[in-house]
Amino acid sequence: MLTDQELLRYSRQILLQHVDIDGQLRLKNARALIVGLGGLGAPVALYLAAAGVGELHLADFDTVDLTNLQRQIIHDTDSVGQTKVDSALRRLTAINPEVKLLAHRTALDADSLAAAVAAVDVVLDCSDNFSTREAVNVACFAAGKPLISGAAIRLEGQLSVFDPRRADSPCYHCLYGHGSDTELTCSEAGVVGPLVGVVGSLQALEALKLLAGFGEPLVGRLLLIDALTTRFRELRVKRDPGCSVCGTQHG
Repeated sequence: MLTDQELLRYSRQILLQHVDIDGQLRLKNARALIVGLGGLGAPVALYLAAAGVGELHLADFDTVDLTNLQRQIIHDTDSVGQTKVDSALRRLTAINPEVKLLAHRTALDADSLAAAVAAVDVVLDCSDNFSTREAVNVACFAAGKPLISGAAIRLEGQLSVFDPRRADSPCYHCLYGHGSDTELTCSEAGVVGPLVGVVGSLQALEALKLLAGFGEPLVGRLLLIDALTTRFRELRVKRDPGCSVCGTQHG
């Protein structure tokens, strides 16, 4: 049941017929893994904690650097030098002490990543490199857990949801294949701060929809964001039967 304090805290959300008491209870009993607490993970963690997702698992092995503060809004000047996980724990606890927080302060290898994914209901990939995204995708498909994947660089953002529980859902590998060894990071190519806020906020929204059970998730669709012209485009993405991760010949 929801306490009187919870009913008050989440009252504006509960007013929505798509959420209501039942949806809020589903959020309270839900568990989410956030991989990366940088530009994308910052708004994701803040909004999921504020919305009352009962358990947040936070994974990041990095420390806060001064260059992060232009876009990683969960951290502040006093956080510089701290681990991003510890900085996030402090901020999230201040926002909503009702949420249970679990920390992963070291890099997740294949076994620990598989265990971390198996322990939650949804995974949000907020990392900034292809190898991590590929590993998270493999773990999510193996465990049958929905994956909300976001990316942003320069003035361009992307977002999609991959749900192995649905036969029509592609996976990350269907869309991006083996990626590129020359893939640039924000530290090399730059990124505008509010863009990662937009992508991360949309990731959080998709997570709330999946966990509370309302709306149409972004499965089989890739949302492209052009921050330079403020234009959004959507592409249909189909499952690849020959995909080495989720294809039928590999099932």
